[in-house]
Amino acid sequence: MSAGSIPSGAQIRDPGYPTHSENYLTNSKGIMSWIFTLDHKRIGVMYLIGVTCAFAFAGLLALAIRLHLLSPDGAMFKGENANNIYNQVFTLHGAVMVFLFIIPSIPAALGNFLVPVMLGAKDVAFPRLNLCSFYLWMIGAVFFLMALLGSQLDTGWTFYTPYSTTTDTSVIAATMGAFILGFSSIFTGLNFIVTINTMRPPGMTWFRMPLFLWATYATSIIQVLATPVLGITLLLLIAERTMHIGIFDPEYNGDPVTFQHFFWFYSHPAVYIMILPAFGVISDLISVHSHKRIFGYRFIAYSSIAIALLGFLVWGHHMFTAGMSSLTTIIFSALTFTVSVPSAIKVFNWLATMYKGSISLTTPMCYAISFIFLFTIGGLTGLHLGTLATDLHLHDTYFVVAHFHYVMVGGTLVAFIGGVFHWWPKMFGKMYSELFGRLSCLIVFLGFNLTFLPQFVLGSRGMPRRYATYDPEFQSLHVMSTYGALLLGVGLTVALFTLLYSLIWGKRAPANPWGGATLEWHCTSPPPFYNFERAPSVGDPYEFGNVEWDSEDERYVSTEPERKLVPDEQPSEVPAH
Repeated sequence: MSAGSIPSGAQIRDPGYPTHSENYLTNSKGIMSWIFTLDHKRIGVMYLIGVTCAFAFAGLLALAIRLHLLSPDGAMFKGENANNIYNQVFTLHGAVMVFLFIIPSIPAALGNFLVPVMLGAKDVAFPRLNLCSFYLWMIGAVFFLMALLGSQLDTGWTFYTPYSTTTDTSVIAATMGAFILGFSSIFTGLNFIVTINTMRPPGMTWFRMPLFLWATYATSIIQVLATPVLGITLLLLIAERTMHIGIFDPEYNGDPVTFQHFFWFYSHPAVYIMILPAFGVISDLISVHSHKRIFGYRFIAYSSIAIALLGFLVWGHHMFTAGMSSLTTIIFSALTFTVSVPSAIKVFNWLATMYKGSISLTTPMCYAISFIFLFTIGGLTGLHLGTLATDLHLHDTYFVVAHFHYVMVGGTLVAFIGGVFHWWPKMFGKMYSELFGRLSCLIVFLGFNLTFLPQFVLGSRGMPRRYATYDPEFQSLHVMSTYGALLLGVGLTVALFTLLYSLIWGKRAPANPWGGATLEWHCTSPPPFYNFERAPSVGDPYEFGNVEWDSEDERYVSTEPERKLVPDEQPSEVPAH
């Protein structure tokens, strides 16, 4: 078996197995070396641990919701306050999952680790700002924890007015948490924009960047431009609760629909903050594990920017039932169909890349294929919600829940897990069990579809979302969905166990276990503290032709002779953080 991994023009031999212990994990020891670290890789690992804990917490809340819905009268929460408890659990599940996991998962965890290494750089442009963004994320998480331990929160994750201005639950703590998380998101986006603009090495033009960097760049633009809108909206909400200013609350001559416009002007671009990084991950996974040049590189790159820009124009399709004029709703409907085109381009190009490729059904590739299937279902069902006639029937039903989860969980979560499996050997220098990795993907795929396919039927039959009780005619579908959620939880547990097991008992990872062509595969696994002992030379990140599979060492090795560095490629002096 042979496949390429080193870009055309690159002259660096595969470093093979690490020959020294001074990687970023062992460079310094002790908890304080992690707390005050400025190393982007360690910050990425801390983000990875943080978002995984947030996901586990939100996932347990989701299981509690599904167990409650086993019975039409509610099986989990009992007593006079059962419905209130359900609302609180539902709200915290949505808020934690969206603000603490889905939005920061790929950009903050994988992005922080990979962006400088993919650029051949030693760190991000602003290391201290990077650390600050992590601790802002932690502070935001604490505020959500305060909402959990205080008087709870039952507004839904959207904080819709006028209920959020009148309820006596922990709205201020939760909205302050979201406000602080917004600063974390903005700082991360600014850092990536400056890093990608100013720290690309000689030879890495815009169209020699990995598509993960294109997706990260487009995501960062949205983070910087859209997040302030949410921040201002939440501050206005806090001001109205504390000072009774008439902005959103009709009691003080406010307009609740204004809140919806502000919120969705941020939150629909936020959908692309969640999914665009996943597109970048899948582009790399499909190309590397198909051992084939990505099809239509420029179309995928441009489509990322197109999604970032068009995403600001379609927020109104969340508000077709809010009383907008007919002309306005028609315009938003047309724009909604338009924004689907760049996403369709990506799916077509991924399938074209796989066509006649030498596909290796590794764990990351299995998750990438699952992503294409699940995201396509999510995208196509979104067309029903963008169509005026059908949206009036499906709005605020379980159809919306299923569509959202196919895009965000079947899309972002599955891509995140696939990306973690793909770059795990690079991050920690250990290989995991492919058998258990593929098994986890199969269970996650089956469990996810069993959970959310029935919800499309529930929604089309008129079952409203967010209800703690329901008519008995819907019970069989709710039972199927609950069993699917339990199966999904098992699959995610297997994936986590597989990765953690590898840290202790996994085989040592070579520098390039998959035959990747981007620069992160040019350094050892795990990477050295400053990523590269010398400046790597740059070529086409999707040119596979200079590497052969060494069956004796079970790793990819370069077949290209080494070249002397030209003066501008000499390694720069190691900076002191």
